[in-house]
Amino acid sequence: MNRKAIIEDKLRAALAPLHLEIVDETHMHSVPEDAQSHFKVIAVSEVFQDKPLVQRHRLVNKILEAELADGIHALALHTLTPQEWFDKGATAPQSPPCLGGAKKS
Repeated sequence: MNRKAIIEDKLRAALAPLHLEIVDETHMHSVPEDAQSHFKVIAVSEVFQDKPLVQRHRLVNKILEAELADGIHALALHTLTPQEWFDKGATAPQSPPCLGGAKKS
């Protein structure tokens, strides 16, 4: 199973999200294409209700602890309650381009 699928399975099981997107952004960075090392997570869940942003991120990091210890270099997190998601028009920000140097092949 690839990392994207593992991340999705673990977050679905732990958060019961209303909306979940896992975007492999590895291709946008200076790493080999098959590195599976840079991901963006958009998770909308009632679990985040009454939790400050840092607690939400710590929760997701804990859920993905094994993946973070085994090759995930970057994890952009957008953790929202359903109301926050709807207030934002059901969209998340685009990731900026990588400024880390020439793309490796």
